Amino acid sequence: MNDSAFPRRFAVVGNPVKHSRSPAIHEQFGRQTGIRLHYGLLESPLDAFARSVSGFFAEGGRGLNVTVPFKEEAHALCGDNLSERARLAGAVNTLWMHEGRLRGCNTDGVGLLADIARQGVDAAGKRVLLIGAGGAAKGALLPLLEAGCEALRIVNRNAGRAQGLKIHLDTHMAGLAAKVSAGGLDQAQGEWDIVVNATSSSLAGQAPAISGVAYAPGGLAYDMMYGPRPTPFLLQAQAAGADRVADGLGMLVEQAAEAFFIWNGVRPDTAPVLAQLRAQMAGH
Repeated sequence: MNDSAFPRRFAVVGNPVKHSRSPAIHEQFGRQTGIRLHYGLLESPLDAFARSVSGFFAEGGRGLNVTVPFKEEAHALCGDNLSERARLAGAVNTLWMHEGRLRGCNTDGVGLLADIARQGVDAAGKRVLLIGAGGAAKGALLPLLEAGCEALRIVNRNAGRAQGLKIHLDTHMAGLAAKVSAGGLDQAQGEWDIVVNATSSSLAGQAPAISGVAYAPGGLAYDMMYGPRPTPFLLQAQAAGADRVADGLGMLVEQAAEAFFIWNGVRPDTAPVLAQLRAQMAGH
C-alpha cells in the first residue's frame, strides 16, 4: 500500500468532543507541512474508552489525542509503554502504535511552558501556584519543575488529591519535589509570579474559590481553559492585580504541535495557526 496515496488518520477522543478545535489545528499543520491527513472527532462512551481506542487503531488510525475525562485511563491502558513525561504525570493525552503496541505521551506541560514563554515569562526562578490536581495539572508538574521554578504549590478543592500529587513527586522525583507544597484551596494565599488554573471551573462559568492570592509585579495568570472572552478566573486575576493574563488556546496549539511531531516527525509552526484561531474566535 502506498502510504502517501491515503490520508493519515488521526482523531481526538473524549466525551464530549464536538466543540474541539483539534481538527482545525491539525489540518492546518498538515497543509503547512505537506502531510495529507484526516483528523476526526471520536466521542467515546464513558464506559468504553479502551474499546474506542482499539477500534480506531484496528481500522488504520495513526494517532489519537486524548481529552477529558480519559487522560488517566489512557495512561493505564498503555501499561509500561509510556514516555517519561507521561509516566511522571500519571496521565496521557497522546496515543500511537509502535511495533504493534500502544504508546502514550503527555504533551500538555510542554504546551503550557511553550505558551508561557510566548507571554514573555520565563518560569525559571518563579513562584508558581497550580490550581487543580487532575490530569491537566499532572501534565504540568514535571515541565514546570524542570524549567527551574523556585517554588510550586498545588492546591485543590479536595486537599487530599493535591497532597497525593506531592507524594507521587516525592516518590519519583525526590530532588525536584523539595520545591513542592500541597493543600486545599484555602492554602493558595501568598504572592505568586505565575498562577495556573488547571481546573475546569471556567467551563462552568465560575472562578476557583481561592482567596488571599497576590500577584508579583509582572505576574501572569494562566487559565488552561479558553473562550472568546476572558474566563472567570482571568477576570478574578485581573481584579487581584495580575499584570498579564492568558487563556489556554496557545497551550492547546502548542501541545497539538508536540503530538504532531511525535506522530509525523515534523514540527509545525504554531504562530500562524494560533493567529487564525484567535481571529475565528473573535468573529472575524
